[in-house]
Amino acid sequence: MFERVLIANRGEIACRVIRTCRRLGIRTIAVYSEADRDAQHVRQADEALPIGGPLPAESYLRIDAILDAAKKSGAQAIHPGYGFLSENTAFSRACKDAGIVFIGPDPESIEAMGSKAAAKQLMAKHAVPLVPGYDGDEQDNACLAEQAHAIGYPLIIKPSAGGGGKGMQIVRSDAEFPEALATAQRVAQAAFGDASMLLERYVEHPRHIEFQIFGDRHGNIIHLGERECSAQRRYQKVLEETPSPFLTPEKRAAMGAAAVAAARAVNYVGAGTVEFIVGPAGDFHFMEMNTRLQVEHPVTELTHGLDLVEWQLRIADGEPLPLAQQDVVSHGHAIEVRLYAEDPDQNFLPGSGKLQSLRLPTPSQHVRLDGGVVEGDTVTIFYDPMIAKLIVWDGDRPKALQRMREALAACEIIGPKSNIAFLERLVRHPAVVEARIDTGYLDRHLDEFLVGDAAPAEGALFAAATAVLLHDETHVAGNAADPHSPWARADAWRVGHAGKRIVALAWRDQRFEIEARGHAGNYQLRRGETTCEVQGALLSDDNLGARFDGEARRVPLHVDAAHVLLHDAHGQRYSLGRAAAFAWEAKDTAGGNQVIAPMPGRIVLVKVQAGDAVEQGQELLVMEAMKMELALKAPRAGTIESVNAAQGEFVEADAVLVRFAV
Repeated sequence: MFERVLIANRGEIACRVIRTCRRLGIRTIAVYSEADRDAQHVRQADEALPIGGPLPAESYLRIDAILDAAKKSGAQAIHPGYGFLSENTAFSRACKDAGIVFIGPDPESIEAMGSKAAAKQLMAKHAVPLVPGYDGDEQDNACLAEQAHAIGYPLIIKPSAGGGGKGMQIVRSDAEFPEALATAQRVAQAAFGDASMLLERYVEHPRHIEFQIFGDRHGNIIHLGERECSAQRRYQKVLEETPSPFLTPEKRAAMGAAAVAAARAVNYVGAGTVEFIVGPAGDFHFMEMNTRLQVEHPVTELTHGLDLVEWQLRIADGEPLPLAQQDVVSHGHAIEVRLYAEDPDQNFLPGSGKLQSLRLPTPSQHVRLDGGVVEGDTVTIFYDPMIAKLIVWDGDRPKALQRMREALAACEIIGPKSNIAFLERLVRHPAVVEARIDTGYLDRHLDEFLVGDAAPAEGALFAAATAVLLHDETHVAGNAADPHSPWARADAWRVGHAGKRIVALAWRDQRFEIEARGHAGNYQLRRGETTCEVQGALLSDDNLGARFDGEARRVPLHVDAAHVLLHDAHGQRYSLGRAAAFAWEAKDTAGGNQVIAPMPGRIVLVKVQAGDAVEQGQELLVMEAMKMELALKAPRAGTIESVNAAQGEFVEADAVLVRFAV
């Protein structure tokens, strides 16, 4: 086994690889950019070396810098993780030429599967089912338009060199094709340096089901079952699970055999994933092969009781697969979601900033956390804004879904906005519970999964106020020299006066004041004309128990000196800030005379110029930030006074990009 392994990655996956290496007694070498100097993977590794600037192209995509670090540190092997250089043929070949083991497939296998078009041609020769389409070398726009018309609509345009859904466009008519093609080509050129496209007939309401495969250098190839990844938003996976609730044993066997055939076609070695599109009737078609470990690999690990990173290391060291196909056994059901710093109510705008508070569920037999940041760390603008992966396991799917609901309820992030509330609604939604999700369901019904602007109801506010009162009474008494002194009671006691307190709570740009009398779990609360009598209130294990106007209730919540996180009777999450009583300045949200950059990024398209008349909601610019394209739209109808950014220009957060004539 290797003694020293360099990890050519960052964040969660780097920490994940370090964990397995440590268990196996392998010393780890981390690499880091200027932005990651204090990152968790740097702290956890045995050694760490700098490789360049904060942008990926200046660091994690630099083959020369990573190989130089490997040579300096005496690394015998390099684990690429996922993303960055993990599927880069040149990197795999450079490692081989340098005498360093690349923990992944041979460069020839990566190259064969790196082009979607070439991969489809290869799969056709090995009888792997394909969707009708065009994957030819002729790429001028007229040819592509002609091929699209011949294939028929609906069809999907895919970057040939791409992955992760980047640049994909669904087209339903000849009229839509030119603009969709231009968008796909622009995104592909920026993301992959290659604007080549392939066209496929679009399968309506498909499922996305992938198979985990492994091969060794002794000619053995097996699969470890499937993962259902149909819950997607704009082709980005949101929830993954195994086993698929859709597949029959017969269909699972057929797809598994096709996945192994696909891997055998390229003499595959190491971990890989064969992805299929599955129609409503169960027909399945090869989509692509990812020649690396997937983000969602933990669900396979939990249901099979395996460490797939350990398998990668042992296979790269020349060992045979530890299991034959007939020995592979799956137990129970596992589900994974990804916690991101993003704002679902703002079109999932990626976020950044310091994690002022990060509460996650306690790991157990049923709950696993794979993360790359801790409380106090900063989510940077330069990389994927993932905070952690949350994975649960139980005996069957209904139990696993309930585990996920409980685990998400225990999560709290203060700092950048997060997608926790979105995920909570997702795992409660009937379409998910009943396994009716297809790859387009979330995009078609997105409003059903968004929290929206509904303010907390009176019941939630009274519960939050009760928690604040109990917390403050306990905190003051617990820190007083004489806890029996009336001066140590946080109940507004004054000689000759009944105690009255004001609990002030803030949600978004709203302020709520609750007047309170009483102490020690018994209170009379009032907000405006609405009153509530609270009796026997107790805080225990992130739950508030009390009788509210005589009705016994248990409210899941967490309270501290600055915030209250609670779930109302409908499971809706609210994060309420604790505001100072009598101190509030309303935030002016009026405006609409300018468009500002929501974060640092590059302007990739300018669609208007000074003097143009525009409608509210019309796209003005397209910005690329945090690996996403963001459409910046007109806040109102009017005339453009000035455009202050050019195509290709990098702009800072809050820069004024467009001004409207007043």
